[in-house]
Amino acid sequence: MKKILFFLAAMLMIPMVHAAPEFKEGVNYDVVKQTGSAQPEVMEFFSYFCPHCATFEPIVEQLKAGLPEGVPLKKNPVAFLGREMGPELQRAYAVASLLNAEAKLTPAIFTKIHTQRQPPMSRDDVKQLFVDNGVPAEEFDGAVDSFAVSGMVSQFDRNTESYNIRGVPSFLVNGKYMVKMESITSQEQFNKLVQFLLAKKD
Repeated sequence: MKKILFFLAAMLMIPMVHAAPEFKEGVNYDVVKQTGSAQPEVMEFFSYFCPHCATFEPIVEQLKAGLPEGVPLKKNPVAFLGREMGPELQRAYAVASLLNAEAKLTPAIFTKIHTQRQPPMSRDDVKQLFVDNGVPAEEFDGAVDSFAVSGMVSQFDRNTESYNIRGVPSFLVNGKYMVKMESITSQEQFNKLVQFLLAKKD
């Protein structure tokens, strides 16, 4: 551990261009597409039903805070966890995003499921979560089956299928590089790996 900490400290003292030996394809990341996104971005595939995603949320927030200016962290909920409620909570994320309430709803939903052990069992339960967190019921009703929300959900599903996502949390950088989560041992390493992949040109 001391060697790892010393190495990471040393990396901070040299330009990022020399950081290549720290991260290796097949060890720290995989190339999943030959052509990446038009602009730098980070995408997290997650599920509200995933306990690892709930635990990882503070780590994701720290990563987001350290991203270069103008680089978004996009969340892509998946539908394959939670049985019939998986698609409902995927849609709930889209509604929260559309109504600018995601920052409040995401931690509330994680808490409801993983801390209080009271997962929503119906759309009415989901709506109640929104109401409890300041979103009027009529706004939820007006958005949940809207064209905009349905379009977002379709895009979430296309992304999940296109990148063959079978487990979460998963992190995709620049639409091309998938982080190998088993290689992550610290917040600092995670942040530096994402920064490295954002800057990667090939």
